[in-house]
Amino acid sequence: MNSGPDSPRVAVTIYHNPVCSNSRGTLTLIRNAGLEPTIIEYLKTPPDRATLLDLLGRMGARPRDIMRQKEPLYAELGLGSPGIGDEQLLEAMLAHPVLINRPIVVTPLGVKLCRPPEVVLDLLPQAQG
Repeated sequence: MNSGPDSPRVAVTIYHNPVCSNSRGTLTLIRNAGLEPTIIEYLKTPPDRATLLDLLGRMGARPRDIMRQKEPLYAELGLGSPGIGDEQLLEAMLAHPVLINRPIVVTPLGVKLCRPPEVVLDLLPQAQG
């Protein structure tokens, strides 16, 4: 976070995968706004059920909305089938965090899946004013 006396303190969290170009680009935009986010490398520290449900709720999203449908495991597990419901998708993401799309950013202004990275600008106070 900013450390100057007039700098706003804004809590920003990014669910990040450092090998993903969209995730790296989003992190760069956050830092360019003068903020240092809490970085959660979600493949190393996956969200638990309560956290994932909270993120989905705050995004107004359903599990399929944040799934990496191009991930080979998605097809291998048959998750594209119309009969697969939200609970089964949620269970798959909890068991296989690689299925969670990234980056997800949390700020006081909201929670969004930031693809493309510029989506994060809607969540940063500097972009608001």
